[in-house]
Amino acid sequence: MDMEIGPSVAIADVALCLSEKGNAGPSLKPRKKSMTSLYLRFFETAPDGKSRRCKFCKQSYSITTATGNLGRHLSHRHPGYDRLGDTAGPQVQQAVVTTKKLQPQVKPAIDLDHLNWLLLKWIIGAPVPATFEDDFLLNSFRFLNPSVKIWPKDKIQAITLEVFRSMREDVRASLLNVNSKLSITLDFWSSYEQIYYMSVKCHWIDDSWSLHKVLLDVCRIPYPCTGSDIFAAIMRVLKTFSIDRKILCCTNDNSQQAIHACHALKEELDTHNLPFFYIPCAAQTLNLIIEDGLRTPKPIISKIREFVLELNSYPDIAEDFKQMMTLYQEGSWKFPLDSSTRWSGDYAMLDIVRKAPNAMDNTIKKHEETLNSRNLLLSATEKSAVNILHSYLEPFHKITTNLSTSKVPTVGLVLFFMDHVFELISSCIDSCRHDWLKNVADDMGKRARGFCAQAYNIFTFIAAILDPRIKKELIPENLNSEKNMEEARNYFTRYYPSSQFPVVANGYGTQETGDGENVVSFAEEIARKRRRACMNTAADELSQFLSESPLPIATNVLDWWKVNSTRYPRLSVMARDYLAVQGTSVEPDELFTCKGDDAHKKQFCLPYRSMQPFMCINSWVQSGYKFKFRATEINFQRLVESAASSVDVVKS
Repeated sequence: MDMEIGPSVAIADVALCLSEKGNAGPSLKPRKKSMTSLYLRFFETAPDGKSRRCKFCKQSYSITTATGNLGRHLSHRHPGYDRLGDTAGPQVQQAVVTTKKLQPQVKPAIDLDHLNWLLLKWIIGAPVPATFEDDFLLNSFRFLNPSVKIWPKDKIQAITLEVFRSMREDVRASLLNVNSKLSITLDFWSSYEQIYYMSVKCHWIDDSWSLHKVLLDVCRIPYPCTGSDIFAAIMRVLKTFSIDRKILCCTNDNSQQAIHACHALKEELDTHNLPFFYIPCAAQTLNLIIEDGLRTPKPIISKIREFVLELNSYPDIAEDFKQMMTLYQEGSWKFPLDSSTRWSGDYAMLDIVRKAPNAMDNTIKKHEETLNSRNLLLSATEKSAVNILHSYLEPFHKITTNLSTSKVPTVGLVLFFMDHVFELISSCIDSCRHDWLKNVADDMGKRARGFCAQAYNIFTFIAAILDPRIKKELIPENLNSEKNMEEARNYFTRYYPSSQFPVVANGYGTQETGDGENVVSFAEEIARKRRRACMNTAADELSQFLSESPLPIATNVLDWWKVNSTRYPRLSVMARDYLAVQGTSVEPDELFTCKGDDAHKKQFCLPYRSMQPFMCINSWVQSGYKFKFRATEINFQRLVESAASSVDVVKS
């Protein structure tokens, strides 16, 4: 930033100049004078005789003010006055301020636009919406440099839109170079202006087997937000980026309007004989299932959350809680505790009661006065309910944690976890002895069955079996059928025919004659030839792939396919298409944990004029695209380095 942050400040020296007058007359032995006469020499009596005024600072005092008070005034306000002795005359000259002449200095070239660019970048990326119109912010910059001029609102809006258009062209150009199928995800929300928005994200796997995701657009959906309105918005976005013929799947938020829009999109692509399917978001479904499970104990969780908020607010209460946990050997906790209203926070509330009940009770009793006598103590019945529910929901918490930390949450992995959720619910319904918990499980089961009806189809079957960790062995039983397997083979033959790939010769490979460890025996070459000769159907690669045992769940799927794509040249192409399909329409960690709070605040608080450009630009920068204005990159690192070099010039 080539600008001077601070104004030049003159260096001033303040000197107190005192005039001296000698008394004419013969030299006499000096007479010792009282301190009273010394104090009064530095005060002058007013014409009315009712007050005295300090000759240094003009402070007035009553004529009856004790001389001791006058002396204290001189000591505090004018230290050093007493060193004048008898040489001090009755007159005191005014304090004179002399200013040293400023030495000429080299000023850096001032470019105030650098500051505005940095501010714009900060505002776009801020987790909580900010604005250039904040008077306190503007006054702070003007205090540092009076010449600072912040861009007016209209200019900020115009520049932001230019940046949005420039970066959108870069995103569009990058998508044109993608040679695999693309999948999209939809998310919806309403802002404080009661405007309904939809975001469209795109996902694909490149030639190097790296998963990419990019936000395509944020669209306003006009009231009454019907399925046809959503479909029209989706088509506009796809055509803007010229990818309307490359979409394989759409993962939606489970709403009826989104489902109707996806159905219309499928009909559109069917007319062009293009494969397309749509699935509900597993994370949204799982979150709703958990909310059903928490509906009955919600009042208990609210009481626990009140206590946790107090712990996070008052260090003395938190310290007592820690000491109580040590005393009762109830573990240790990391502060501040998670008090969010999302699933991670709700589970943390249950966890505290389950693992530190004594510490919680005794802390509440000790600080009853601070807590305003609120009844935060849980009864024995409430604690029992919490313990039962904690045991039931603990596997759900492990599943959401795994989903939130998974780098590639493929459809196969998501269905694997959801199948376990269904098993947990069914087991509770069949064997639970508590009627209230059985009723909770019944509600959860209804939503789970609805998800199965929408998510289980031939396309999700294909996506699941192409995950080398899942294959047929770990696919949900209701999805794993011979009919789906036969359709998968036909689909592979139809859309990934051998004519599109180089023919693999059935002859012998090159034989190395050295003695190294990697020498392949001639017998092995014969065996490979026989296996290739036997695999004469169109789905030979699929059969060979499925004949091998599934890999451990911890395996990096994309790395495995990158290494083994030469073994399955045709199947790997289909795997690239289907492994990019998302099992969730939102990031699981933003849905289940407090990480989503910042994103939700921004979505809710941004005004209409800023929603699309701010959300898109910020996401594109995070995805690795350059911040550009009219096709020219704005290098913020260089702006900061320029500011630092300018300061160095001034100091030297």
